[in-house]
Amino acid sequence: MAMARFAPPKSGSRKSCLVLSCIVVLGLVLILDLRFAPSSSSSLIRSNTLDAYLRTSGTASAPPVVKKPKSKKDDKNANLKGPNATFADIPAPQLEWEEMAPAPVARLDGAAIQIKNLLYVFAGYGTIDYVHSHVDVYNFSDNSWGERFDMPKEMAHSHLGMVTDGRYIYVVTGQYGPQCRGPTARNFVLDTVTKEWRDLPSLPAPRYAPATQLWKGRLHVMGGSKEDRHEIGFDHWSLAVKDGKALETEWRIEIPIPRGGPHRACVVANDKLLAIGGQEGDFMAKPGSPIFKCVRRSEVVYSNVYMLEDGADRWKELASMPKPDSHIEFAWVNVNNSIIIVGGTTEKHPVTKKMVLVGEIFRFDLNKLEWSVIGRLPFRIKTTLVGFWDGWLYFTSGQRDKGPHDPSPKKVVGSMWRTKLHL
Repeated sequence: MAMARFAPPKSGSRKSCLVLSCIVVLGLVLILDLRFAPSSSSSLIRSNTLDAYLRTSGTASAPPVVKKPKSKKDDKNANLKGPNATFADIPAPQLEWEEMAPAPVARLDGAAIQIKNLLYVFAGYGTIDYVHSHVDVYNFSDNSWGERFDMPKEMAHSHLGMVTDGRYIYVVTGQYGPQCRGPTARNFVLDTVTKEWRDLPSLPAPRYAPATQLWKGRLHVMGGSKEDRHEIGFDHWSLAVKDGKALETEWRIEIPIPRGGPHRACVVANDKLLAIGGQEGDFMAKPGSPIFKCVRRSEVVYSNVYMLEDGADRWKELASMPKPDSHIEFAWVNVNNSIIIVGGTTEKHPVTKKMVLVGEIFRFDLNKLEWSVIGRLPFRIKTTLVGFWDGWLYFTSGQRDKGPHDPSPKKVVGSMWRTKLHL
């Protein structure tokens, strides 16, 4: 094969000579490749070779594509755009809500018990540095807040266990004081007719937000968080009670709950004991802090549902909730053989790592043992206090979200809302 001769340029730089030399070499490579390459893969090789040359020689005509780096703000907002676009929201029917008279005080981590047409609302945080120590009463018949009375000075102010037999309200353990102070093992009974308080035997150990119910003539207390507020409790104790009085002096050990922790709903339905949702871990006091300042630790929110039948030697696991849900210990009612759960908290946001509040209303059909989503709240909110009267579903108090596009918690509220419930 004859090879063309190239005379050196009369003028120009070393760079132009280098470029010409490279072109000659590439031309020979391409000719040999065309004559001797046995497969079609040669075209890919030629393309890659030429691309590499153009990138390194700087003679490519097309400028390189430069991607704008994502900012941390962009990443954090990636799942917070558009209506209800957070990862946590589940499509749900829109309900018509009516805002009622607000509670006399805003409260977080309070407790509530309904007896007939009255909703007794207890304690809770006003702010992280202030806790309430009284009871407000809402009358569903005339939709107004009326009676108010004090709690015993030794009684816990948040993270209470609570249940009623229709007249007496049994109040179990909980956190005493603001921030992340320690728990108490003290227990009390309120006679809602006379407004008198009585003592009950103390728990074997203090607990935060244990699941609490009356079942088979016994007051059952299970799970919750232990004394450091973070460690999980699995214990299950019971005490025989009647007409607001303890029939025993000591608590009996029962079958431990399979998954421990605080902030779950506990319901007796169809003569069975159910524990729904909850979490493992919680905020705890900063070591050495004189005010027991709250600091966050890792939490795992879960959707498990457990049922204990009379005479059984173990808990049975039922269908899980539509998504993990916690802070729902007083956020439920039993209507038409269905458990209705309002709001709560779910797993933290995968990008921002912030707490995510729940805006859905869940229904657990006790006939089918199936879950469904039956509505959406006016906003996402946790630790709601829920009641049901004359076809209306009510909720009050708690901590609501920052807005439609930000599910993290912000303002503690005392507002009261209601909607007609159609099952």
